[in-house]
Amino acid sequence: MTELGQVLAGLGTLLLAVLVGAVIPIIPTGAAVSAAAAVAWHRDGYTVLAVIAVGALAAYGGDAIMYALCRAGGEALTRRIRFSRKPIELAETVKHRIERRPIAGLLVSRLIPAGRIPMLLAAAVVGISWRRFATANITACVLWSVMYAAVGLIGGAIFPEAWQGIVAAIVLVLLVSWISGRIRKHREDSTAEESAHPVSGAAQA
Repeated sequence: MTELGQVLAGLGTLLLAVLVGAVIPIIPTGAAVSAAAAVAWHRDGYTVLAVIAVGALAAYGGDAIMYALCRAGGEALTRRIRFSRKPIELAETVKHRIERRPIAGLLVSRLIPAGRIPMLLAAAVVGISWRRFATANITACVLWSVMYAAVGLIGGAIFPEAWQGIVAAIVLVLLVSWISGRIRKHREDSTAEESAHPVSGAAQA
């Protein structure tokens, strides 16, 4: 296979991995972009740009499919996957967040483990329009792809061999995901404790 053929095959694999991973969250899509960027670092700058573009395109396509499913499922889907005991109240909070800072809200939801689907589901439940979602998500997906590609470039720049850069990129992505998950859990626990205090006080009174 020629060098061009190898690049196209790699980009095709990346497109499929991110697209499938965005719909069925079993593939670490961020790690896939980082690994592809680490390999691209040892080729040329055009390949790196292609990795970013393909990663963003696949992420955008996956989000569009998930958003369509969430809009079709509605509140029944929120109860089925136990999104929240009070899905509408939580969804309204997300709606205000998207209305104020749509790009930041969608981007952050992609960076937090298990945060993307609840965000899309909440946006669908409260009726965020397709046009607003589609417009904001373009920038969010591009920034997401750039950020994870940057992680891969760091690994590719540090290590001389492509496979070493891939391993380093995957480890960095997993580490960032683990830290983000711990921070999110800590915030959720703190919120739950704050919500429980007024109830305890009322019971004592």
